[in-house]
Amino acid sequence: MINQPCDKHFCSDSCSSLLMETQEEDELCFPQFLNSSCKKPTLLWSQTVILKIASFISVLTVFLNLLIIISISHFRQLHTPTNSLVLSLAVSDFLVGLLLMPVEIFRKEACWLLGDIVCVLYNYLTFHIVSASLGNIILITVDRYVAICYPLHYPIRFSVAKVNCSVCLCWLWYAFYSIFFLKDELIQPGRGKSCIGECVVIINFVIVTIDLVMNFIIPVIFIIFMYIRVFMAVVSQARAMHSHVTTVKPQVSVNLRKKRQRTKTSELKAARTLGVVVFVYLMCYCPFYCFSLIGDNLKNTSSTSFLFFFFLLIYFNSCLNPLIYALLYPWFKKAAKIILTLQILRPGSCDASIL
Repeated sequence: MINQPCDKHFCSDSCSSLLMETQEEDELCFPQFLNSSCKKPTLLWSQTVILKIASFISVLTVFLNLLIIISISHFRQLHTPTNSLVLSLAVSDFLVGLLLMPVEIFRKEACWLLGDIVCVLYNYLTFHIVSASLGNIILITVDRYVAICYPLHYPIRFSVAKVNCSVCLCWLWYAFYSIFFLKDELIQPGRGKSCIGECVVIINFVIVTIDLVMNFIIPVIFIIFMYIRVFMAVVSQARAMHSHVTTVKPQVSVNLRKKRQRTKTSELKAARTLGVVVFVYLMCYCPFYCFSLIGDNLKNTSSTSFLFFFFLLIYFNSCLNPLIYALLYPWFKKAAKIILTLQILRPGSCDASIL
């Protein structure tokens, strides 16, 4: 469209309408499709701040989880069944920070220019990776439960080979689960978009309800139940130790008081750690699934500010996971120091003493 000059004193109605049409074209994602193109996203100041924070969280998520991946993969002392589960969790959280969060930020800031097939692929990876992260948390919960409640059976039930097999099955299961969740979109990509230049999905309310039960309610109940059993086992073992000390050495009252104080401290520490794990998980996942349950469907989710914020909360869980599951381990600080000071490049560094 060619813009014709217009005299500022004698501007005709046709010239004014021409200028308005030009401005509208500048606001469209695809000006060549006037009637079907989406408008370019416009962000409020608060939304811009949230996106800047999300960008920082994405970088921090990649950095922390990459440290865990390198540590467990490089140092031989860390090749244990528990650390294999932590490694799998770190990989899923690393992909969240590297792929999902940047693309989600891009969807909010600009028009979608990658086509319907890439849009469906992105949504598939979103459900797959986030669900796999949840599956890894469940496996870690089972690992903690068996290690504390059945310590004598743990070496038999949890070998490195068995854990690696469980991790592969976990990723494979959620790969098929994500196909079921997005089967309609995979058959007909782009069926949910209202204009050209957006990436949205339509998810049936029945499927949303199934996902709410399978990916939230059941895992939450299971995790809380397991951690309550773990906490009760820790308290029971601490009391048994306290009773043993009282029976064997009843005359040493000073030592008894110190032992009792250490027992109380251990109980409080266990309760605090387990409480943080459950609280962070619920804090990050509850808002999204509550919103999904209230709404009739998830149509036009990319334009919903609340849902975008809830997505960021779920992604933020991937940043908190390494802090909860790895930074509490004594070996992490030693491994991180060796990696960041480039001592990892020295010959034989994989055999360094970490534990």
